Amino acid sequence: MANVDNLIEHIGDFGPFQKKIVTLGSLPLILFAFVLVGVVFLGHTPDHWCWSPGAQRLQEECGWTELEVRKVTIPRSEQSGSFSRCERFDMDWSKSQNKCSELDWLLTSNATQLVPCDSRWVFDKSYSTIVSEFSLVCEKSWLADLNQVFLACGFFIGAFVTGYLADRFGRKTCFIASMVGLGISGVGVMLSPWYPLLLTFRFVQGFCGKGAWSASYVLVIEFFGSNNRKFVSMVSRTFYSTGMVILPGLAYFQSSWRTLQLVMSLPCILFISYHWIIPESPRWLFSQKRTTEAMKVAANIAKCNGRSLPDNLSEIIILEEKKEVNPVSMMDLFRTPNIRKNTLILTYAWFTSTIVFQGLVLRLGITGDNLYMDFFLSAVVEVPNGLIFYLLVDRVGRRSLMAIANFIGGIACLVVPFISMDFSWLKKSIAIIGRLAVSIGFETLNFANTEMYPTPLRNLGVSVCSSASDIGAIVAPFLLYRLASIWQELPLFLYGGMSVLYSGLVTLLPEMNGVALPETIEDVENLQR
Repeated sequence: MANVDNLIEHIGDFGPFQKKIVTLGSLPLILFAFVLVGVVFLGHTPDHWCWSPGAQRLQEECGWTELEVRKVTIPRSEQSGSFSRCERFDMDWSKSQNKCSELDWLLTSNATQLVPCDSRWVFDKSYSTIVSEFSLVCEKSWLADLNQVFLACGFFIGAFVTGYLADRFGRKTCFIASMVGLGISGVGVMLSPWYPLLLTFRFVQGFCGKGAWSASYVLVIEFFGSNNRKFVSMVSRTFYSTGMVILPGLAYFQSSWRTLQLVMSLPCILFISYHWIIPESPRWLFSQKRTTEAMKVAANIAKCNGRSLPDNLSEIIILEEKKEVNPVSMMDLFRTPNIRKNTLILTYAWFTSTIVFQGLVLRLGITGDNLYMDFFLSAVVEVPNGLIFYLLVDRVGRRSLMAIANFIGGIACLVVPFISMDFSWLKKSIAIIGRLAVSIGFETLNFANTEMYPTPLRNLGVSVCSSASDIGAIVAPFLLYRLASIWQELPLFLYGGMSVLYSGLVTLLPEMNGVALPETIEDVENLQR
C-alpha cells in the first residue's frame, strides 16, 4: 500500500525532521556498544596467582619484595616459564622456622610438592573486575563465560517478547520502557553482591537491550522514504562504532568494574525524556487505526520540514480507516510462502553472520599486551564500515551486496589455511579482508531485514530473525575452540562453508532497492524476486 509512503514523501522523507530523529534514535547505540562488549573490560582476567599461607609475613619479616615472595611460593609453568596461576608450593610459611634463610635453596629446588590454590588467589590490585572480585579463575573460570551467555540468552528471549510488544503497543513505548529497564538492570549488576544475582541482572540487560535496539531502529526507519533508509543504517553504525571507540577510554580511567558499570548504565535513564521529544511512528499509528494521532504527527513533520499536508488528506484517512487491523503473532512469520521463505533465510543469515564474525575476531585476537590501546585500534578499524555500506548498498543492491560480501568473506576463510606461515603478512591480510567483508554483509543484513516485512510484522520480524544471532553468540566460542583443538585452521573451513551457503541463499530474497516499505502481508507476497 502506497498511501502512507506517499504521505511521508509529501511531508518530507529526508528533511530536518528526519535528520533530527535519526540522530536522537542513534544515540542509544553508543550505550548498546557498552552493553554488548563491555564484558571485555568488566570481565577481564587480571594477572593472578595462588595465595600462600604466611606469604604476607614473608614480606614483612624477611624484607623480601613481592616478586621474591612469588618466586618461593609459586611454581613456574613448564611451557611458558611464567608463574602458575592455579598451583602453589605445598608449604605453610607461617610455621617455617628458617624461612628467611631458605630463599636461595628454594629457588634452585624442585622437590617441593605442588597443590591447587584452595579457592584463594592474589590478584593484580591496579584494577578490579568481575573475575577478580568473585575469583572466577582456574577450575571456576567457566563461570566467567556465563556472564556473556546470560546476556545472549536475554537477547534471545527479548527478541520474541519485546518484538511483539513493540508491534502491539508501539515502537516509542517499547523503546522508552526498554531503555529504563536497561539502566535499572545495569545498576543492579553493579550492586550485586553475589554472582548468581549478577547473572540474573545480565539476563534482564539482554532482554531490555534487545527491545530497545529493535524498537529504536524500526521507529527511526519508518520516518524515512525508501530512497533514504540506508542513511539510517550508516548513522546507526557510526554511533555504534563511536561507542566502541569511547569504551576503552572509560575503562582506562575507571579502575573499579563497579564504577565502570555504573557509568555505562546511568545514561540509559535519561531516555525517559524521549517521551516528550520524539513522536510515535505514523506508519504504526495508521496500522493500528489511530488515524487522528497519525495525522497530528504528520502535521508536525510537515511543519518541521517546511512542507504542508497533502490536499487529498481526507482520501488517505478514509482509505486507512477502511483497513482492518488484525493482531499479530509469530505464526504470521511462517503463514504465507514469501514471508516464510524470507524468515527462514534471514534467520540463517543472522546465525551465520554472528558465528563467522565473532569467530574471526576471536581467532585474530588483539596483538600486544595493552588491552585498552588494542581494543581502541580494533574499534577504529570498524568505523569505515558504515560509510562503505552507504556508498555500495544502492549501487549494488541489498541482495547482491549481502551475497558478494559473504562470498568474499567465505572464500577468504577457505584460502587462509592453505597459505604458508612463511607469508604470515599475506595470511593475516586476507583474514582481515574476510572479516571486513563479513562485517559489511552483517550491516546490510540488518538494513535489509527491516524492509522484508510489512508494517504490522516489521518489529516482530526483525526481532525474531535477529534472535538467531544471539544463539550464534553463545555457540561461536565453543565452535572456535573445540575445532581449533583438533586443527587450528579447521574453524575457517566451517566459516567459509557457512558464508558461501549464505551468499547463495540470499539470492532467493526479493531486491528491495528503491521499493516502498510494504504495508501489508499482501504487499510482501506480491514482491517480485
